[in-house]
Amino acid sequence: MKASRFSFQQLLLVAFLLIGALLGAAALRALFSLEQLMEQSRDGAAQAIALSTAAQSLSERSLTMERAARQSLVLRDRLLRRRFDEAATGARDILRRLGENQLPEEFSAPWRAQLDTITALLDGPPETALDREREVARAFRELDGHTTAIAQQVQSLIGSRNEALQARFERSRQQLTQQVVGTIGVAAVLALAFGVWLARPFQRLEKAIVGLGENRLDEAIDIPGPRDVRRVSQQLEWLRLRLTELDADKARFLRHISHELKTPLASLHEGVAVLGDGVAGPLNENQAEVVRILQTNTQMLQTQIEALLRFNAAAFEARQLKRERTDLRALLEDQVEAQRLHWQAHQLSVRVEGPSVRLPVDREKMASAVGNLLLNAIRFSPVGGTVRLVLLEQPGRLCLDIIDQGPGVAEDDRERIFEPFYRGTHQPENAVRGTGIGLSIVHEYVTAHGGRLALLRSPRGAHFRIELPHAA
Repeated sequence: MKASRFSFQQLLLVAFLLIGALLGAAALRALFSLEQLMEQSRDGAAQAIALSTAAQSLSERSLTMERAARQSLVLRDRLLRRRFDEAATGARDILRRLGENQLPEEFSAPWRAQLDTITALLDGPPETALDREREVARAFRELDGHTTAIAQQVQSLIGSRNEALQARFERSRQQLTQQVVGTIGVAAVLALAFGVWLARPFQRLEKAIVGLGENRLDEAIDIPGPRDVRRVSQQLEWLRLRLTELDADKARFLRHISHELKTPLASLHEGVAVLGDGVAGPLNENQAEVVRILQTNTQMLQTQIEALLRFNAAAFEARQLKRERTDLRALLEDQVEAQRLHWQAHQLSVRVEGPSVRLPVDREKMASAVGNLLLNAIRFSPVGGTVRLVLLEQPGRLCLDIIDQGPGVAEDDRERIFEPFYRGTHQPENAVRGTGIGLSIVHEYVTAHGGRLALLRSPRGAHFRIELPHAA
């Protein structure tokens, strides 16, 4: 697969810039919307002040007009009449501005008509001035009612505009909330997507490293991703190939050494046997003792070489798993039955406990692992003792415990108990000394399954546990 032109750091920077740009755009949009709302609020406040001032001015002009009109009729003063006309012109201008600010015509038209009536009453002969003055007073009372209605309508207009502005504020708040929440959601999704996308190559790298650590060398390592991840992948593939070569060299070396040792050992064994049979002549007591020592040591050496070959073969076969769904309880019961003669000879009680669980395992290798642990438990158990094989299901894993009532494992042996050819301090009486590879082979088989072999602390006897992942 073609490698990415960018490194992990560059892709991470792009991800941060993209998410930052998205959040920055949302912040700028929110700032722009807030500025618009503040401008609308300032305009609305200015208009409200202007409308309220105009309504107040209209009321004051009405009082000025009434005073000037009635005095001009009584005193017949042209200056007072001019003052009335000026106040009327100002009042009409105020009313015009109020109309431009959405004052309905149904409020301004009666006011103008009443003002026209008052203006007409001011013109007439002097002898009717007092009568017209009384009519002007009544007309101004009616005009005051129209002025009051206009003031109330202005307050209603101001309230409506305030409500409209509040509604705009609420809509803008909801829109901003939706935008901010949506932006945060999109940013979170992008961050999660980038995180998963960028973390996936590292998960594959971790898996590849774990595979190398568990000696799974048959799978090629080819991890797509950023440039630096690809470079690490290529280095891991080189390491895998190198480890494969070293493993093959080790196997060839062991086979060669074993072959080279077995040939002279066979000759030595035959020569010692010839001496022991007296073919070369009778032996005195000391010579016979030396021959017996040679026979014992050549037999021990042959056993060690064969054990070395078995362990080497087991380590190689551990990587060749043939998984199939297997009922582990049935597997345990089969192994107990297969070794019935051994545990009956020791007068032991062997019990299988736990549910029936099926897992994809290599049946043959897992049977060998369980058989080795069971055989050890039988060898070390006292006459009349009990050996328990227990299946336990735990979150994400299955535990298989083999528990005996023997002497257990010495504290000094616990750290090295799974090492090849290591034999512990506690050994069963009157039993053939083992080769020390049984637990090592079990460890190889369990590790190949992605599991774990552990020696747990127990108040009595040995307690071995095999842990197998459910998603094997």
